[in-house]
Amino acid sequence: MISLGKRAQGLRLERIEASSLWAGDAFRNIHPIAPGLQDASVARPTLAEFLCGGNRRVPSGPLPALDPRDAWARKPATGLRATWLGHSTVLIEIDGWRVLTDPVWGARASPTRIAGPRRFQPVPVRLSALPAIDLVVVSHDHYDHLDYPTIRKLAATGVPFVTSLGVGAHLEAWGVAPDRITELDWWETHRVAGSGLTVTAAPSQHFSGRALKDRNATLWSSLVIRGTRHAVFFSGDTGLTSQYAEIRDRLGPFDLVMLEVGAFHPAWGHIHLGPDNALKAHAMLGGGAFLPVHWGTFNLALHAWDAPAETLFAHAAQHDAQLVMPRLGEPVEPAHAPPVTPWWRGVDESRRARPQPPAAEPPAAAAMPAAMPWPPD
Repeated sequence: MISLGKRAQGLRLERIEASSLWAGDAFRNIHPIAPGLQDASVARPTLAEFLCGGNRRVPSGPLPALDPRDAWARKPATGLRATWLGHSTVLIEIDGWRVLTDPVWGARASPTRIAGPRRFQPVPVRLSALPAIDLVVVSHDHYDHLDYPTIRKLAATGVPFVTSLGVGAHLEAWGVAPDRITELDWWETHRVAGSGLTVTAAPSQHFSGRALKDRNATLWSSLVIRGTRHAVFFSGDTGLTSQYAEIRDRLGPFDLVMLEVGAFHPAWGHIHLGPDNALKAHAMLGGGAFLPVHWGTFNLALHAWDAPAETLFAHAAQHDAQLVMPRLGEPVEPAHAPPVTPWWRGVDESRRARPQPPAAEPPAAAAMPAAMPWPPD
């Protein structure tokens, strides 16, 4: 199945094997897991729980969304503007260039169109309706961050890609020209030809893989995007790590910090932040406008779909965090961002007034594995 991607070979494999993060047969997280990130008293979700457990994991209706094309036709007054398009896909306009992060327009975070987590609603603008993109960055190769049909369409435009070690093999297999692909190890920087734009790969605490036998065969990274006047931090997927302080010291300060906040669980704190740890990470990174990503798009954990937003909204003031929480497709300039209003609360209001059908019975526990080895993203 071509959507599974391809293993690195030749020069790509040589670069992987030369990385200090390569452990001989796979990449590894080199930083110790901080106490409390993996709650040993909480069992990992069983497959039955993942499929049928939890409440309000999917919104009862579509999230409010805007068409950003009129705004995109005008340059951002401050030189920095971001448009959240769902999950970890953000169009960043920075000092005259446009950068697209982890682009996913597909209907499912899955290798197939007929099974797997289905997105709550379409992206608010068609992929073909995007303005000219100067660069695409891909943090790692999980399906909710690297989407085969989306990459196929972007490949036809000739846009350059910057990604983590090994991920370029997937891109090349899907039609991206090799000379349009740059792979980075942590702390490596790439300057985009003909621009003042740079991208630096930085540490994160996660894992990778698209099939049963390629776990951690490619690297995962956070990414720092820097223009001539502004800098943006994009977490990709990660657990909390003290390396954020080093990122601040070596690559900060940041005007915009995009951190993953969804798909969290007490047993997954070493590989996913969740909202509370994201606030801690934001402080370690030195602050900056905080745009939460990786939520409100796919059902990837047991928590309610809006739990990340509600928790951030409730706790941000305690951390002195400047939240930027636009609606889908709503372009926002961090320097002029309006106060956050809980727009997501209106999505389920009509549902609360209607009688609900009984929850589906979970499959028999005996037929399921005792625990999932890791979350699907």
